[in-house]
Amino acid sequence: MHDDQVDVNADIVATLIHEQFPQWSGKAIRHLPSTGTVNAIFRIGNDLSARFPLRLTDAAEALAVLEQEAQASAELAQVSRFPVPEPVALGKPGAGYPMPWSVQTWLPGTVASDADPSGSTAFAEDLAAFITGLRNVDTRGRSFNGDNRGGVLTHHDEWMAECFGESKGLLDDVPRLRQLWSHFRELPRAGADVMSHGDLIPGNVLVEGDRLSGVLDTGGFGPADPALDLVSAWHLLQPGPRDVLRRALDCDDLEWERGKAWAFEQAMGLVWYYVETNPTMSRMGRRTLDRILDSMESMDSVE
Repeated sequence: MHDDQVDVNADIVATLIHEQFPQWSGKAIRHLPSTGTVNAIFRIGNDLSARFPLRLTDAAEALAVLEQEAQASAELAQVSRFPVPEPVALGKPGAGYPMPWSVQTWLPGTVASDADPSGSTAFAEDLAAFITGLRNVDTRGRSFNGDNRGGVLTHHDEWMAECFGESKGLLDDVPRLRQLWSHFRELPRAGADVMSHGDLIPGNVLVEGDRLSGVLDTGGFGPADPALDLVSAWHLLQPGPRDVLRRALDCDDLEWERGKAWAFEQAMGLVWYYVETNPTMSRMGRRTLDRILDSMESMDSVE
């Protein structure tokens, strides 16, 4: 998926575990096919999973990121009313794999990209309860300090220009999409930072039946724009349940539009970047864009 991607397989993982965590060396190692774009995931026995960063980076820098993610995941596990993975250990480079890696608890369930809950109002209510629980956590004076989604919309102008250029011939009416970003980027902040998951997409959400059963990829838990977790409204929900989520979170028009803006920014990148290497993610981006465009057309017809 990436030009700088690092290969890792079950044999490498088994060697690393045997050398660094011999207490698990007898457990079965299974690679888990995933739509994820950041880590390769391997299951260790029935209760653990190992995450291996896919993009090559300096080992010391990667360790700092993994330590920060483990701390964030542990903090979220203490406050979430829904199950989330908990950090267990950090591994070192070895066996041909050049970076540190992490081990966490395994959660049962089906990812929402495989069991679509988008039409469920009960799922929307669960999602709202999860987001509310995070928002109620004290930021302890912390504020957004990342370079990804969750800060200032206009900081993404250069990336969006690249996305629009790469999307010519791939998406219909790119000029209309540029016009939408011109609208979105001007939306002012609606409030102070709140604690957020940061990436509520189908691949990071577990379902059982039509209910939320767990949330994955919790290493980004931290302070951000209060609208950031509203990307879930567009990535995960159809119009009816989407309205349920909005009412449950008591979103005003500005916060709702900024959530739509963050979902738009993410979806634009997914479509072209993963069109060949991760078609599922690319299709998700297209679906999210379609939902956003449909909502804008509905607003125009009302006006």
